Parts: sequence; C-alpha cells; structure tokens
Amino acid sequence: MKLSIVIPVYNEESTVGEVIEQVLAVELPGIEKEIIVIDDGSTDGTPEVLKKEQSQNADVVTVYSSKQNFGKGMAIRIGLKYVTGDVVLIQDADLELDPKEYGLLLAPILSGRAQVVYGSRFLVGTNRIPWKSRLAQRILTPLTRLLYGARLTDEATAYKLFKTEVLRDLDLHCIGFEFCPEVTAKLLKRGYPITEVPITYRPRTEVEGKKLRFVRDGLTAVLTLLKYRFCD
Repeated sequence: MKLSIVIPVYNEESTVGEVIEQVLAVELPGIEKEIIVIDDGSTDGTPEVLKKEQSQNADVVTVYSSKQNFGKGMAIRIGLKYVTGDVVLIQDADLELDPKEYGLLLAPILSGRAQVVYGSRFLVGTNRIPWKSRLAQRILTPLTRLLYGARLTDEATAYKLFKTEVLRDLDLHCIGFEFCPEVTAKLLKRGYPITEVPITYRPRTEVEGKKLRFVRDGLTAVLTLLKYRFCD
C-alpha cells in the first residue's frame, strides 16, 4: 500500500520543516509514503524551508507553490492532483497533531473495516481543547447528526484519512476552511460511513499562528453543512 500525505501550508516557516521531518520519520512497515506539500502563496520564509526539504528528500517530497493565497480547501484540491497513493491523509503544518499516530488512523483501513477515518480530539479525555473548539463541537456535532444521521464527535478534525478513490469521488469545490464540512457532508450524503479513532492534540493560539477564526469559520461550517444537505 502507498500512503499519500497532503500538507497544505501558508506562512508556517517555523513549523513546516519539522512537520515534514516527523512525517519522514514515521515507520509504517509494508507501506510506502509520498509527501505532497502545497505552498498556498506564503509570504514568509516557508518557500525557502520547502526548497531545502525537497532538495534533501526529492524522492518523497513534492512541492507545488502558488503565487496567490487561495485557502486550505484549494490547496488540498491541488494536492489531490499529485496523489499517486492508495490512501490520502491530510496533515496540517502546525504541529498540533502527531504523525506518530498514523498507524492508529490507518488500522481501520488496513483491516478492511473502513474507507474513511477521522482522528477525533474529543475521544481522548486528557487533550487540552480550547473552549472555542469545544463550543464549535457542541454546535457542529448535533447539526451533523440532525442533518446526516451521523454520530461523529469531531467533524472539524484536521486528521482525515481516505481511500483515494473515495476522496476523488466527492467532486470538491472548497476554497478555504470549508473543506472539512464539505467533505463530511458529501461523504455522508453518498453513504460512506466515517470511522473515528482517538488522537492527541496540542493546540496553539492565535499569537502562535492559529489561522482558524471561531465566528467566521464556524458560521461557514454551519452554512456548508446546510448547503450540501439540500444541494449536490
């Protein structure tokens, strides 16, 4: 099996290099890895970090650089065009999640029990989850259940793992952070069950570079879930 790790990145010069090195260090016996990094128009030192990583690991690291910042959803859609693996995993470049847990995410797919796996931050009681994330979960989880009948605990998780053909079947249109609700809505509407596994989480603050905004992106998530429940 081949695992494609798609890393969308925007202005993460302080963390993206370490993320790539952590992904490279993950040992997955019998599984080949490819890393696809999409630089979404970074204006800091991110491009230089990526050039260094690609020169040192050209056999596994592919970098696409956009001249304009579009958003996470567009970056993932671009990255999907470069995927050659059987399974796709979305990896943020901010060190909030731990690549050492890839094995946990892959286990349901390797055993044939799942085609889609989400890593849930809310299935681990020791995670230090900010109140804004907890409030968003208390809104999005019941809404997802009401609209789609799915008992998810973490719709907005950054760790999402798919069989490649499943993700490509969804015909995504997302540009920004609406990637999460769009992909969730389309999976459930097409009848793909989502398996959740517990993951650890080390949140960072807006001062440290957190880009997700509670009101703006929370409202977008709600509207996206509603939109795709009643539209294709």
